[in-house]
Amino acid sequence: MNIVLDLLWLLITIIYSYLESLVKVFIPRTRKSVAGEIVLITGAGHGIGRLTAYEFAKRKSRLVLWDINKVKKEVGDVSIVVNNAGAIYPADLLSTTDEEITKTFEVNVLGHFWITKALLPSMMKRNHGHIVTVASVCGHGGIPYLIPYCSSKFAAVGFHRTLTLELEALGKTGIKTSCLCPVFVNTGFTKNPSTRLWPVLETDEVARSLIDGILTNKKMIFVPSYLNISLILVRFLPERALAALNHIQNVQFEAVVGHKTKMK
Repeated sequence: MNIVLDLLWLLITIIYSYLESLVKVFIPRTRKSVAGEIVLITGAGHGIGRLTAYEFAKRKSRLVLWDINKVKKEVGDVSIVVNNAGAIYPADLLSTTDEEITKTFEVNVLGHFWITKALLPSMMKRNHGHIVTVASVCGHGGIPYLIPYCSSKFAAVGFHRTLTLELEALGKTGIKTSCLCPVFVNTGFTKNPSTRLWPVLETDEVARSLIDGILTNKKMIFVPSYLNISLILVRFLPERALAALNHIQNVQFEAVVGHKTKMK
């Protein structure tokens, strides 16, 4: 009898969720305030991380900016642009010890976004925060000659989904999670990328989509947003149809295979 009630409740939940999603198409989502919140951004010296720091600074957040390369120079530029919108705590991940990290965050214990395991207990204790995982559309489907990259992004998506489930199981509803999954972004990571069906994105567009997703507590942030629909359709296509779709997509970029550069 319990299984019947559970299945009935599942059906009601599915119908309600679809109706709720339909309503949200026509009614703008409420955006939360991040003013005064402590926001830790890794990779803040360049690319999406740098522009995301700008966006949070506009919203009067207190920024903790980390990068592994030229952190003092690059993050210094960021701190100039934010015009003292919030407190800036530059840090270099290569030169920062575990003890220094702990000391840094002992001072800032309320209202912040953490992503590391060492800082999650503090969030759970207060049941407050937002963890953002930066992945890629490659975390939902592979691309030839990008095996290490795609594997790492599959891991990132898996981390996000598992963490989300665990927080829900623990009743930590005050801790939100988001996962950013864009297509190719013009950051220089891949040389001369091009596709027939997907655009090559600029970092400012991705940063704006990321901020919008965080402020509306969106769990999976696809850029462009229609990727969500295409990925759902892909799950129902037979293998031969998927191969034909990949041929039409015609993803191309310069990849290093062995010791040679190959145009994929």
